[in-house]
Amino acid sequence: MAGSESKVVVNETQVSYIGQDCKEIPEFLGRKYGHLAKRLDLSFNLLSSSEHCALNFSKSLEGLKEFSSLEELILDNNLLGNDLLLPKLPHLHTLTLNKNQITELESLLDHLAEVLPSLEYLSLLGNQACPNELVSMDKDEDDYQRYRHFVLYKLPNLKFLDTRKVTRKEHKEAMERGAFMKVVKPSDSKDSWASGAISPEMLYTPLPSRSQDLTSHKGVLRKSRYVYYGKHSEGNRFIRDDQL
Repeated sequence: MAGSESKVVVNETQVSYIGQDCKEIPEFLGRKYGHLAKRLDLSFNLLSSSEHCALNFSKSLEGLKEFSSLEELILDNNLLGNDLLLPKLPHLHTLTLNKNQITELESLLDHLAEVLPSLEYLSLLGNQACPNELVSMDKDEDDYQRYRHFVLYKLPNLKFLDTRKVTRKEHKEAMERGAFMKVVKPSDSKDSWASGAISPEMLYTPLPSRSQDLTSHKGVLRKSRYVYYGKHSEGNRFIRDDQL
């Protein structure tokens, strides 16, 4: 996609190319503005990380190699996933990846530590890998704090993560315990059933094991060690006092 040059907004060293549904960074963007841009906003596009080019970074982000002086990069509301690969950007201190398709953290954080040595501000809100109420109502503050400790352990130079400043106490705890705070994505039980690893019929049944065969229609009769004598039993509901 060639892109439309008329849609670019430039304010001194700030360049914005927002909401153009581009699947990769247009060539003209790097050619015309790569040498001057310190802040680049590519929000609300269709950038993805599914294809990699020969230089070992995401094809849709290949154009970033022209922005050698870039300090801030905004990639919110795109289609970027766990295999996101960036070119080396030695001066970049701010990266926002809010509302993308990131579900796991470890490989991504290792990559960011390698190619963004000056990174101080990172935001991952709205991704499944960032466990807060924006993604799932069943997440709480403890889940989010574990996530913060793991990210800070991997990227110890961060000063801000998401919307919060990194405190000295939090940084210390991350160095001590962050390695054990990895957020693991639970396996999908439906996928397990489809693969035959777990049968939904066999997850739980109160019947004896020999009666669990779906092809067997034999009844099972056993004695119980427990007898209920309570006054609210089903039988007592329909017996009058003069019948006792």
